[in-house]
Amino acid sequence: MALGVYPDTCGGYLLLNAIGDGLFNFLPMFLGYTAAKKFGMQPMLGLVIGAIMCYPGIQNSMLEAAGEPLYTLFEGTMFSSPVYVDFFGIPFVSMDYTATVIPVIFVTYFASKCEKLFNRIVPDLVKFFFVPRLTLLVCIPVGLLLIGPVATFASKLIAEAVIAVRDFSLLVAGAIVGLTWQVLVIFGLHWSLVPLGIVNLTTLGHDYILACMIGHSFALGAVLFAMYLKNKDENFRELALPAMISAFFFGVTEPAIYGIALPQKKPFVVACIGSAVGGLIIGLPGAVLFMSGGLGVFNWLSYLPTDPSFTIGATYMIWAIVASLASAVVAFAIEFATYKPKQA
Repeated sequence: MALGVYPDTCGGYLLLNAIGDGLFNFLPMFLGYTAAKKFGMQPMLGLVIGAIMCYPGIQNSMLEAAGEPLYTLFEGTMFSSPVYVDFFGIPFVSMDYTATVIPVIFVTYFASKCEKLFNRIVPDLVKFFFVPRLTLLVCIPVGLLLIGPVATFASKLIAEAVIAVRDFSLLVAGAIVGLTWQVLVIFGLHWSLVPLGIVNLTTLGHDYILACMIGHSFALGAVLFAMYLKNKDENFRELALPAMISAFFFGVTEPAIYGIALPQKKPFVVACIGSAVGGLIIGLPGAVLFMSGGLGVFNWLSYLPTDPSFTIGATYMIWAIVASLASAVVAFAIEFATYKPKQA
């Protein structure tokens, strides 16, 4: 669409967009399933929790379209929340949970504790029937009335903090976003910044916040490359090579983070430092991206203006390439100088 091959009103765009957005739109379902496995709960129960959180009737966007709010909680603050319905007199702070990460993880964690409790007190004869139902009856009201809103408010705090730092200094904001991006990814809190970036792209046509994280995948890939060169263990090299390629070319960093960098701690810190350098460089000209495109090397194209009248031309893409390479060089140099394989 950005190249003008087809408009955003045609059926082709609708279907191709569904391929790209389908997974993310129902992300809580997948996360509920995987989180349940991690927390030792029945995975299908986590899937159900994710499905409930994606249920259209409880989404804020649908409730907002249906009528005027009954009243507004926290009016005049960043946490201002219109209340359209209540739960037996308790205000229901509606949120849009589709494509979110943090709320479903916290709700599933709470549900896993409820399931363990009910498994202890419910007689074996009726456990199969009653435990899942009791778990849902407790965790869903608590999750949607308390846990979900609190998790969302925490995400808003992070977003507001980034905006405040950006208004103070683009250089500092770029460095902080670059430094902390991978930490936020671990906890899923990066999704507090992604919607903000998308709003900026929609309303302003460009975004600075997401532009600052350009170096994170390159720094992580460079760290793995340094480890790959110094570590001769074949099992490690077989794991590191595809994770490195995935980070460099596609911006998919989860295999590198969870498979290698985070368990060994120091490589993860080094990657964060390298990413901070990239964010700092992006902050020098105040570079922005103009579309939400690919990651890794493909993310460079996002810094090309979609509007031909934008006079900056390809300048921001050049800054993005420089920032990426600087992140990789710094991270590689530090890791190569300090990494000592265990078998050495």
